[in-house]
Parts: sequence; C-alpha cells; structure tokens
Amino acid sequence: MFETFDYCDIGRKVIEIEAKALQKLTQYINGSFTQACQLIAGVEGKVIVMGIGKSGHIGNKIAATLASTGTPAFFVHPGEASHGDLGMIGKKDVILAISNSGEASEILALLPVVKRLGIPLISMTGKPESSMAKLSQVHLQITVDQEACPLNLAPTSSTTATLAMGDALAIALMEARGFTADDFALSHPGGALGRKLLLRISDVMHTDERLPVVREHDTIKDALLEVSRKGLGMTAIIDDEQQLIGIFTDGDLRRLLDNRVDIHQTSIGAVMTRQPATIRADVLAAEGLKMMEDRKINGLLVTDGTQLVGALNMHDLLKAGVM
Repeated sequence: MFETFDYCDIGRKVIEIEAKALQKLTQYINGSFTQACQLIAGVEGKVIVMGIGKSGHIGNKIAATLASTGTPAFFVHPGEASHGDLGMIGKKDVILAISNSGEASEILALLPVVKRLGIPLISMTGKPESSMAKLSQVHLQITVDQEACPLNLAPTSSTTATLAMGDALAIALMEARGFTADDFALSHPGGALGRKLLLRISDVMHTDERLPVVREHDTIKDALLEVSRKGLGMTAIIDDEQQLIGIFTDGDLRRLLDNRVDIHQTSIGAVMTRQPATIRADVLAAEGLKMMEDRKINGLLVTDGTQLVGALNMHDLLKAGVM
C-alpha cells in the first residue's frame, strides 16, 4: 500500500489549499492592519507575542522575525506567564496574542491583568466574533476556508496564514522604520548574512610583515621567494617612493617558465603586471569577492590612494565565511 500511494498528489493538494488561503488573506490587509502597525510603531517598549500549541510555535517565529527586522520583540508562553513570567511584560509594551479560535483559555485568563496594567492588546484570530477579538484594541483576521488536513482538524492552512500575517506586520514595520541592510547585519553578527554585511576588507587583509612586497629592481627569484614566504600566491611591487606599481602572481610565473626567462638575472619590474586591480580597506569584503569573481583573479592588493596597505586572496575570504 505504502509503495503505491500517490504522495505527490496529496502534497500538491496541500500546497494548492494553502496558496488559496494566502490569496484570501490579502483582503484582511486593511484598516485594522494599519492600526496594528501604528500601535506597534508607537510603543516605547517591546512586542510581546503569545500563543499556545501550534499558534505558539508560529508566534515564536513571528517574534523572531520582528526582532531581526528592527521591531524589538520576544515570545512569552501564556502558560508560564500565569506563573510568574507576566512580570516580563511592562506597561510600555504591546501584546500580540495569537489563537485561531480566539478562545485560548490560557491567554484569556491573562487578559484581566493585561487590561488592569493598561497594556495594549492586538489579537490575531480566525474568528472576529471570538472573545479575544472583542477584548483587543485591534483585531487582525486570519480566517481560512479549510485546513489542508483532510479531517479539517490539524492546523495547516491557518498556521500558514498566521505566519504570513506576521511577516506582513514585520516587513511593513521594517520599511516604515527605514531599516537598512547594515541594521540587519548588526542583529545577525554570527550568521553568513552578518559576515557578508559587516566584514570589511580591513578585517581580512594581510598587513605589515605578512604583506608580500618587493621592489621593482629585485630579481624574479627574489619575488618568488617572497611569494613563497607570505603564502598568498602573489607579491606586490613598489618603486623607490614606496608607491605600488605592479603585481606578480603564480599565474605570471607559469607564463614566464614557458618563455624560458632567466629568473636569476631578470628584474621583477620587467615582467610584472602593471596597474593591478586594487581595492580600499574600508570596502565590504563581499565587494572584494565580487571583484575577484568578475575579473577572474584570486587575489587583490589593498591601497590607500597609491600607497600599498594590504593584500588578500580567495582563501582569506573563504576562511572568513564570506563565500
């Protein structure tokens, strides 16, 4: 039976049902949605998200999305709130309570205290006539026609709609606040996105004694020894005024050997590549990666005007997690 069951057919039906639920959800992006955004934007404290069961799992994600996009938020389990965690909520906060039925007893039990403290309440339910909807300042409707579950019991379409409404709130508030990529990076310093948005060339480049550099009158042999010592697969070449004038790479060496150039007698200045690709130290490391990929090169020299200040290669960016 299990071998012949058409799993794909069921999977497609689930996606279709949930897609229809999301299409219907747009009608609830209305004046109440605007009021909810304005209420959240105007509070001095945080958004406290609550939900029980599957709504709680979705609420956790909504709180995380709000927090990472510029709206301070965290999730409080309503069951724990009634046993002390309610002390985490202040009068300057706003509560976003989630329940598809709008009758979650654990949340309703907290509302008398919430009302007494004067904390604004936004509810997100599928039942506009529910107790939670009636007791809230703003109600966000997330009604769906049917769950994707064939028994119409397991929360599926309704949790998808709830999550989408939460995303809509977070992104609307994000844009209203003028939240930027740099702001996003500051709240994600440990992740790949954070590294790409925060790391500068100066954070990964080699400097001082680790910087491969020779003078233009040095021999090719001297340059090769410098490339080998510093391990970047290249060396910079400077003139007598300490100005950058060229670069010599492993690739250049292969071409020289094909032409049988005398590495002991020929100066590096005679065979170097002039006007090499350079980058500033304050540029994002991700921009350096793009430059290398576009130019099909494995290394970059870092300058301050014409003054050489550093060097890096693809391996440095790989170690830093930029690529």
